[in-house]
Amino acid sequence: MEYSAVDLGIQIGKVIFLFSVVMGIASFLTWVERKQSAVMQDRIGANRADIFGFRLLGLFHIIADGVKMITKQDFIPPQANKFLHTLAPAIGFFFAMVAFAAVPFGGVYQFGDTQVSLQILNISSGLLMVFAFMGLGIFGVVLGGWASHNNYATLGGLRAASQMISYEITMGATLIGVLLVYGSVELQQICTVQGELLWGWLPKWGVLFSPLGFILFTTAALAETKRVPFDVPEGESEIVGYFVEYSGMKFALFFLTDFVETILAAALTTTLFFGGWQVPYLMADGFHFPWGSHWELGTVTVMVLQVGAFVTKVCMFCFLFMLIRWTLPRFRWDQLMRLGWTIMLPLSILNIVVTALLLLLIG
Repeated sequence: MEYSAVDLGIQIGKVIFLFSVVMGIASFLTWVERKQSAVMQDRIGANRADIFGFRLLGLFHIIADGVKMITKQDFIPPQANKFLHTLAPAIGFFFAMVAFAAVPFGGVYQFGDTQVSLQILNISSGLLMVFAFMGLGIFGVVLGGWASHNNYATLGGLRAASQMISYEITMGATLIGVLLVYGSVELQQICTVQGELLWGWLPKWGVLFSPLGFILFTTAALAETKRVPFDVPEGESEIVGYFVEYSGMKFALFFLTDFVETILAAALTTTLFFGGWQVPYLMADGFHFPWGSHWELGTVTVMVLQVGAFVTKVCMFCFLFMLIRWTLPRFRWDQLMRLGWTIMLPLSILNIVVTALLLLLIG
């Protein structure tokens, strides 16, 4: 496919915008991790780092963490595989970031003769591509544990692999309900259909058709992030973390990948179950309310509102995931496997049947 100079510029702009937003939210979450837990536990939280006496509620700790990680010693165990030990953090981070390429963060807009789709890769198998990259990301974790030449790290990598297999099966089965509703695996198309109205007033958001699917998908997506209560691959109190032999920026990359995966889980939940970039009753030319009134808006205003709605929904789910992370204790390994195989998998199959019956009743 050939791109004109304008199309190439638009593509580069979308990549820069999406990368900046994801990395910005991921960095901000390192602060939320401390301050939200502090509020929940009646503590003050991080607030020491300052610039010229200004602390800004501890926001400068983000900069301090970056400086600390860059200046820390890069340690590689003597018997480790140095190449794979170095490559592993980059693998996990790369696939987590590339998965965002198929996630639409806005609609399709017409500016004169130029059509702009706020999605980097608009492909017909977008949802399948996201799942493929999410599955490939586990190689970074497994390689990181194995290449460290540490039995505890290897055990953490093996735990991560088995956990990924267990919960991705549930995620895949859950999404069949979504495919029944929207009849497509193209994420932009799924978002577009969710802007339509059922009975003339109710947006066709996925959570309305498949509430059980939403709960199961969100739970499985949380397990994919490997964070509490699903942080068995890390198990810091058990010293089995796959990154136990990492320090400096390599450790920071593993740490940041967890936050990027959290944002990806929030973005997918938003896209599949909460309308994605859709704002209820907001169409290409403005608001069209069910009672007949119309509020006309310009294309730029509509784009800003829809992109803002998507980012807001993602941030709300990140807040929810952080709330769960600081509320529930870690599952034991046997509890983790029992939840995935004997509870969530059967419920995901039941969800397919219930969703199909609901669609038949609605007609």
